[in-house]
Formats: sequence, C-alpha cells, structure tokens
Amino acid sequence: MSETRSNQSQAQRITIIGSVIDTVLGVLKIVFGMLSHSSALIADGIHSLSDLLTDFLVVWIIRYSHQEPDDEHPWGHARFETIGTVILGCILIAVAGAMAYESLLTLIRAEVVQLPEWPALVIAAISVLAKEAIFRYTLTVGKRIKSDLIIANAWHSRTDAFSSIVVFFGVAGAMAGLAWLDSVAAIGVALIIAKVGWDLTWKSILELVDTALPEEQTQAYTDVIMGVEGILSVHSFKSRSMGSQSLLEMHLQVAPHLSASEGHYIGDKAVLRLMKKFEDIGHIIFHIDTYDDEEEFDNSTSLPVRTEISGILWELLEQTGHPQLGISRLALYYRRDSVEIELMLLDTPTNQQIDMKQLETELDRLFRQYRWFRSIRLWQGYQPPKL
Repeated sequence: MSETRSNQSQAQRITIIGSVIDTVLGVLKIVFGMLSHSSALIADGIHSLSDLLTDFLVVWIIRYSHQEPDDEHPWGHARFETIGTVILGCILIAVAGAMAYESLLTLIRAEVVQLPEWPALVIAAISVLAKEAIFRYTLTVGKRIKSDLIIANAWHSRTDAFSSIVVFFGVAGAMAGLAWLDSVAAIGVALIIAKVGWDLTWKSILELVDTALPEEQTQAYTDVIMGVEGILSVHSFKSRSMGSQSLLEMHLQVAPHLSASEGHYIGDKAVLRLMKKFEDIGHIIFHIDTYDDEEEFDNSTSLPVRTEISGILWELLEQTGHPQLGISRLALYYRRDSVEIELMLLDTPTNQQIDMKQLETELDRLFRQYRWFRSIRLWQGYQPPKL
C-alpha cells in the first residue's frame, strides 16, 4: 500500500512540475508572439496553456482512479482515467480546430501582416529544449512507477516539442521574407494537436466499448497458461483493458478424472504465473472445464444430476441381485455429452466374494439404455483409477 502511495506521489509531483513549465512557456510564447508578430508562436502558446488542463486532469485522475474498489465500483475506478482522457482529447481537437480556422482565414484573406521578429525565434528554441527535458524526465518517472498515464503524458510533452520545432522553422521562414509561412506553421501546429487529441480519444473509446486486447498480447498470455502442468487447452478467452490494466476471462480445460479441488488448484497456478510474468494484468476470472464447451453438441441430450444417477444405479443393482452392495464412493465424470461412472466398493467380506468383472459387465449392459451413459468402472477398496 505504501508503494502505491509513493508511486502516486511521484506521478503527481512530476505532473505539477510539468504544469509549472507549461504555464511559464505559455505566457512567454503568447506575450513574445504578440510583441514579435508571430501568430504561430501565439498558437503554440495557447497549446502550452491548454496543456495545463491536461496536467490538472492527470493529477485528479491519478488521485481518483487509484482508489480501492468499493460497493458502487467493484471493479475499481480505472475507467475514470479513460473518461478523462476522452474529455481531454475532445478539448484538444476543439482547440486545434479554432487555431487552424483563424490561420486559414488569414491565408484566404491574404492579409498583410508584419513579419515575425527574432525574439519569437528565441522563445521557440527555448520551448523545444524545455519540453524535450520535461519529456525525458516524465518518461523516466512513468517507466519507474509503471504508469501508462504518466508515460502518455510524457509523449504529449514530446509532441509539444515537435510543435515548437514547426513554429521555429515557420518563424525563421517568415523572417526570411515568406510571411505566409508563419500562418502555415500555425496550421501545422493545429494539425499536430488534433492528431494527439484524436489518438487519445479513439484509444479511450475502444477501451470503453471493451475492445479485445491485441492478438499478439493474448497469444503471449495463452503461451504462459499452456506451460502450466495439467492444462489441456484454453478457450472462450475474453480480454479487455481498464485504464492501464488488462482484465481476462477464460475457460481452462483439464483432464476429466481430476478432482474439483485439483482442477481449481491448477487454475490458481495459471493465474499466479500470469500475474508474475505480466504486470499489466489487473484481474483474471477462470472457469475449469473437463471438456471443450465451445464445441457443438446435441442439446437434446440432457445429462442427469447425481441424485438421478444414484437412483438409477440402485435400481439396476437390485436387478443384478446386489441391493445391499457396500459402496464407499460414487464418482461421476461429466463429458461434453455423456457421463462416466466410477464405483468404489467397501473392502468388506461380502464385497470380496463378488465377481467384480462380471458385475461391471452387467451394469454396463443395463446402463446402455440411457443415451447419456458412457462407461462404468468398479473398484475394490481404495485402489485409484488409471488416468
């Protein structure tokens, strides 16, 4: 728990540092953009100030999305991170649209504008260096605390550095006499912002509609599961993401003669191995099968439950002349469309006088009238079956 709080504290600290840098850069870009007559630098300044919203969202989301599950949110609060990202992406797209619209109007009207001056070039260069530095620092922290949100915010800073590079060359070109290049650079910045906003929004929308994880990722999970002794196959594999976590549901097929406790233990072992190898996995639900229930079978075959089979068994034992047979255990093994019966007899003097092979053959013949019957085996004492 202390490690979680430490990671949360580091994430908030680096985000606040980034917000301070964004504030300083945004103000400098807008002020010097106005003084130096650079619409591209002003647009980039608006971009930097809009990043403050990103930083505030990240701080709030980190605080809220890391809360423990409760009665209202039994799966946790990670989806709040996703919703916040959708909001952020839409805002960025809107800001980009407004910036591009103003610059396009300037180009269409062919307005005579003043050429940018050298301070705009200096501020653009400072912005490139500052945003690249905060990118490297944030990425290091994000990898250390294994936070996809912080890593994404780091790459957001890297896109800011790219946009400042576009502004730098746009201003330089305009100062060289190509006045229209400054407006074109502003449109370029807007396109970069729109691309970032769209990527964030689309990825989050895919998560909200429970899109499956990439095939290569689920295959890596399957390979690890199949390495667990006792698992015959993996099917009905479902996956989705929630924030930075992967949620998995699957059916694990084991041998039909295993006990329920052994089958469940094998499933638990698979879960532990997955959790140890893949740190992105947040939750796993598994179901133990003794057959592949994805295969089609005759739905008209309704398999009986234990009480029904037990009643039929006693009726057939009376027909064979063994109504008082001492039974130690009745084991039932359900297949896809049939049931195997295993009868363990008490090691008593009466049972020792019974011809086990003959009784097994007779019961097998009598049970054949039932469509669901597969086989029957009799054992004396506690001799285990051959698997």
